This record gives sequence, C-alpha cells and structure tokens, in this order.
Amino acid sequence: MHIRVKPDRVGDFKAASVENARSSVKEPGIARFDVLPQPDDPARLVLAGLYRTAEAPAAHKQTAHYKKWTETVADTMTVSRQNRSSSDRASDRFE
Repeated sequence: MHIRVKPDRVGDFKAASVENARSSVKEPGIARFDVLPQPDDPARLVLAGLYRTAEAPAAHKQTAHYKKWTETVADTMTVSRQNRSSSDRASDRFE
C-alpha cells in the first residue's frame, strides 16, 4: 500500500502504523508486515504485508487493530490509500 502523509502528521501516522504492524504479525494469516518510509521523502510510505493465504487480507481487515488503525490515520493522509494487488503473493511465485 502506497501512502502519502501530511508532513506535519508523519510521526502520528508512523506510530499508529507500527502499532498496527506489531499486532498484525500475530495473526495466523500474516507472515510479515512492514512500514517502509521512502528515503527521499519521509511523507511517502509503503505498508507491505505478506499474507499466508488468499483469505488472510480480508480476515486482517476485520480485526480490531486494523479498524483502530484506519480510524486513527484517516486524517493523516493527503490522499486515499493506494493498494497494490495481492495477486503477486510470494507463495504464488514459488508454486
């Protein structure tokens, strides 16, 4: 997920996203969840989740920590989140 954050809200966004990532990796369907700021622009971030199954992204979106994250960061972004397709899951490339 590619995100652009309001410059004065980067700290708030990162804190909420790291909290969400820590909870997310405890889910059985999530192998990894990273919060990656772009080196050339701290207001641009990528959130990258590696899901174990095709159903895991939908299950993740039902968790309390994800719902809290969406509410917390809603006004920190300059534009809506841009998701990349999960069809390029790592497990698909190696089967």
